[in-house]
Formats: sequence, C-alpha cells, structure tokens
Amino acid sequence: MAEKRKTMITVIGGSSASKRETALAEEVGREIARRGATLVCGGLGGIMEAACRGAKSAGGMTVGILPGTDRNDANDYVDIPIVTGMGYARNVIVAYSGDAVIAIGGMHGTLSEMAFASIKGTPVISLGSWELDEKRLPEPIVYAKDAAEAVEKAFSLLGGKRGHKMGVEK
Repeated sequence: MAEKRKTMITVIGGSSASKRETALAEEVGREIARRGATLVCGGLGGIMEAACRGAKSAGGMTVGILPGTDRNDANDYVDIPIVTGMGYARNVIVAYSGDAVIAIGGMHGTLSEMAFASIKGTPVISLGSWELDEKRLPEPIVYAKDAAEAVEKAFSLLGGKRGHKMGVEK
C-alpha cells in the first residue's frame, strides 16, 4: 500500500518585502509547519526567507527551488535547496510543486507563479498580493486578511480539483 505523500504548500512573494509582509510570511511559515506540511518556495530572501524562518521556528521542513546553479544561494532556513539554472523559468516549478500556493506581496515573478498555479488548477490564496479579474481565470484566486486565514483557506481547498489543466495529472 502506497503511503500518502506529505502536503506541500508553496509560499511566493518578492525578494524585497515590507516589514508587514515579512511578518505575515513568517507567520504563514509557522502555521504551515504547525499543520505538518512542507513549505516550498523560491529559496532566496524577502518573503521566501521569512516564510522559511517561520516554518523552521515551528520545526517544519523547507524546500527552496533556486533560479541559479549554486545551492549555497539558498537562504539559511532552506533544508532542501534545489538548483535549476533556469532563472525566472523556475517559477513554473515553484508554482507546480505545492498542493496550494499562498502569495504575499510580490512583483511580476509572483504574478507569474500565481498564473502558473491557476493554469494547473492549484488553489491560490492571495495575502496582500495581486488582485486579478476573476472572470478571466480558469481557477479563482482566494483572498485572505491574515496569515492564519490564508493557511486555513489553503488547507480547506486541498480537497478541491487540482492538476486538471494542460494535461497535468493529479
């Protein structure tokens, strides 16, 4: 009998972030770890580092999917650095690796990851990130007001339809 895989939640956001966004990311990371999920991110600074720091403070596991070829580029809180040598193209991997995606702040890279996750059918929760025209999206973006609500919504949406777009299997 195959074991159920551990839940993975992707946290996305900018490598530069405000103090408020950093605090939100750290709390999101803690909440993800408290629920026993693995945190996935782009592995660098800003939102990514804060989320990993929060997860590690609660005993969680973190994965960083890096744009470059040196795993030492990962922030200090990444347990498993994955080098891609793909630059921004690694955003597809970041977006596709989680069972749900939580976006905090961010710029164009975050927007692209939200789009890739939506295309795949992965639940996307926005916590102070991009607000998009829901009528034009294959999957709606869910909005949250704080870290606890964002993580709660991510977990509650995990039973929903995922992996149905672009020929991607569950």
